[in-house]
Amino acid sequence: MANYKKVYLKKGKEDSLKRFHPWIFSGAIHHMDDGIEEGDIVKVITAQGDFIAVGHYQIGSISVRVLSFEDIIINEAFWKERLEIALKMRISLGIADNPDNNTYRLVHGEGDNLPGLVIDCYGKTAVMQAHSVGMHVNRLDICNALVAAMGNRIQNVYYKSETTLPFKADLGQENDFIYGGDASNVAVENGLKFHIDWLKGQKTGFFVDQRENRSLLEQYSKGKSVLNMFCYTGGFSVYSMRGGAKLVHSVDSSAKAIDLTNANIALNFPNDSRHAAFCEDAFKYLDENDDKYDLIVLDPPAFAKHRSALRNALKGYTRLNYKGLQRIKHGGILFTFSCSQAVNKDQFRAAVFTAAAQAKRRVRILHQLHQPADHPINIYHPEGEYLKGLVLYVE
Repeated sequence: MANYKKVYLKKGKEDSLKRFHPWIFSGAIHHMDDGIEEGDIVKVITAQGDFIAVGHYQIGSISVRVLSFEDIIINEAFWKERLEIALKMRISLGIADNPDNNTYRLVHGEGDNLPGLVIDCYGKTAVMQAHSVGMHVNRLDICNALVAAMGNRIQNVYYKSETTLPFKADLGQENDFIYGGDASNVAVENGLKFHIDWLKGQKTGFFVDQRENRSLLEQYSKGKSVLNMFCYTGGFSVYSMRGGAKLVHSVDSSAKAIDLTNANIALNFPNDSRHAAFCEDAFKYLDENDDKYDLIVLDPPAFAKHRSALRNALKGYTRLNYKGLQRIKHGGILFTFSCSQAVNKDQFRAAVFTAAAQAKRRVRILHQLHQPADHPINIYHPEGEYLKGLVLYVE
């Protein structure tokens, strides 16, 4: 049994923990032992004096992220076991140890019973990201366990948590290699090559979660004129090219994203005149290009990172999808997504329905899309379902 300092719950506040929910909110805490600091591992005790969980303490609305519902010591052996379980699942799904795919998520926070931790693998490099102070404090133990669990699958670990840790924690965190270094930044996804910008790119450098949805787009691309809005690394564009699209246009307001898209197109389809990229505002571009595309991808960044922004986010999704549905050719196909965790799938679907009615187009749902199997949802933590998508046929 571990000798950690204790956090004591108010009466009745252990009910969600009995259902194995991995978060304890600040309002559920009655009192704590003296000397507990942000990032510490703590034991959680019920009002009846019983042990119920062990986890990382953090200042904020989520006060404890549960690591285990057993009274155990959190050490390198613990991290290694959890990482081995995560790897085993990816191997069993055919995602890891696949010669055509060395790009995948190894750890997806609560979905892998490691709340506050994300690890994405790109070839021989694992990019590790902490979303809690506790995971930051334990980063070197986790890195050692990761190297041991992965064996010769990785040679480098890049720690990239500068923008994901609470700024009030004042940790002075800088992104850098914490194991190995000097790594190739080209990874393979389903036989296609991509430059991964783990140094300064969004998330861990690539949107791993759209892999299966990109494959679906490829199946619909033959002979189509394709518009990839908010293209970022150009993932959907590259898949469309391989799918036999007659032209592919990539649009993003970031000049750096356009450069990255062009580099990834050149990596897979050098000197291919079917592709062009444009650095422009999404709404402006759609307004100026009516009835030009018969396949459009709308994959914007999160419109709502917090519930306080929900109303404006739903308005944004309605407006964007209205523009897309208004401008697409008759008989066209629209892929539309939301990665906002604060927006649930019913709310997103309602926003798209409203957009369809406003655009006065007859629309049918072909597919309802979500995050892939290497971004699993803990059955006790439904909040982990964040990626929503619809594929629409527009008459």
